[in-house]
Amino acid sequence: MVRAWFMDNEVTDQRLEHHRNPPQFIPLEDLYEKTGVEYFKINVDNHEGDDTLQDIRKKRGYSYEDQITCSKECLPDYETKLKNFFTEHLHTDEEIRLVMEGSGYFDVRDADENWIRIEVIRGDMIIIPSGIYHRFTLDTKNFITAKRYFVGEPIWLPYNRPGSLRKSTCSRDIVALAIEQKKLDPLLAIAEFCKKCNIVL
Repeated sequence: MVRAWFMDNEVTDQRLEHHRNPPQFIPLEDLYEKTGVEYFKINVDNHEGDDTLQDIRKKRGYSYEDQITCSKECLPDYETKLKNFFTEHLHTDEEIRLVMEGSGYFDVRDADENWIRIEVIRGDMIIIPSGIYHRFTLDTKNFITAKRYFVGEPIWLPYNRPGSLRKSTCSRDIVALAIEQKKLDPLLAIAEFCKKCNIVL
């Protein structure tokens, strides 16, 4: 079962658990209320026959999937990729991950700018909503294999968070505009809404 907790502010080694003192764990119901992150337990030994997974795919329209392994042996340009994954960013689409083997951490921000660390292990599936700032890191085992699900052809575009957006409430508006106006480049959408919110990039 997935665990989630409020993080401390020390990130010298991102692969450690980084609990506060004393630890502050978050129930799944509160995690969803604070961040919109959804959790499901999937039978990865027979994931194609797992009713929960197939129901999610049907209802959400996930028509494409692939698989990624993050380890020094399997991932080209390993250190650079891990650095990119751990850079705070958002997407204009949901991020769906099903852990097939290994483990890692997804960090998401709540409305008060606190980092919440979500530990994922084999059989854990999480859905991170669009427009929420997050990041990913391996844990001390340095290995994870996960399936990724998409609606249509995959477009994995991260929009890194400028420092001037740290206290902004505009990210949902940015995503809404990018989704609503398909012909508008998301970067232009970001510029437009930062202008609206008086944010200097």
